[in-house]
Amino acid sequence: MKKIRNVLSLFDGVCCGKLALERAGIQFENYYASEIDPVCIAIAEKHHPNIISLGDVENWKDWDLKDIDLIMGGSPCQGFACQGQQLNFDDPRSKLFFTMVEIIEHYKPKYFLLENVGMRKQWQDIITKYMKVEPVHLCSSLVSAQTRKRIYWANWEIPIPKDRKIHLSTILEDQKLTNPASIVGRKINPLTGKREDSNPNLSYSQCLQVKKDSSKIGCITTVGKDSVLTKLPHGRYPNAFDDYERDVDWRYLTPIECERAQTVPDNYTEGYAESTRKALMGNGWTVDMIAHILSSAP
Repeated sequence: MKKIRNVLSLFDGVCCGKLALERAGIQFENYYASEIDPVCIAIAEKHHPNIISLGDVENWKDWDLKDIDLIMGGSPCQGFACQGQQLNFDDPRSKLFFTMVEIIEHYKPKYFLLENVGMRKQWQDIITKYMKVEPVHLCSSLVSAQTRKRIYWANWEIPIPKDRKIHLSTILEDQKLTNPASIVGRKINPLTGKREDSNPNLSYSQCLQVKKDSSKIGCITTVGKDSVLTKLPHGRYPNAFDDYERDVDWRYLTPIECERAQTVPDNYTEGYAESTRKALMGNGWTVDMIAHILSSAP
């Protein structure tokens, strides 16, 4: 894929799809973006004033678009994510996948790309049935400093990217705390240090879990404590908020570090609260992975 006509990006977010196209060196005429979040739209239009905003994807039948060569999107994943309630297709957000299928069937683009999170195989198989192509499982750790496993459905063969061996230390603004970790609710046996979530005699505590592999940060999500940094070695440490001091023993990632983990330009989301900026990256794409996928299309 070197030159195409028009692009339709569904659930566009902050325009990571356009960043990926440009990074892959793919020329296109118009970039149509369907998004409803006003912050996402503002950021996208700030950096890409020539995009054409379409608004709500559920109003797609009102669109009158021509010559769509590429449709891409990451339909809302909250219903499928293992960390969530796993409502799957009972979650109204997950049902937007079928809207994307309708749009693809209507416009019949030369290329289409769907991204989503890891999920139970039964749900993956349903998506595969409707997309009519086999999925590819890829991890962004190959092109970034982040471990982010995702599933991709595209109507062309996607090769596994070469490992760029990007180390976590290269994206950090401060090198004082460098060990990747997460803070999660766990039941930890104080005698053994082992996790025992089913033990009725133990209570949950906010446990600092330090990764064994210090070369990559965990997956950037909309929840800040899912990816933190610490000076503590590999292991589990109960009562993270009570027994360990923030910004001394551990710290949250900065918005810029989240942007770098997603291979987005520094300060791309500036002008908004830190929590908002991090959530935007948690909902976004790893730009260099999408660029790799798009550049592999014939």
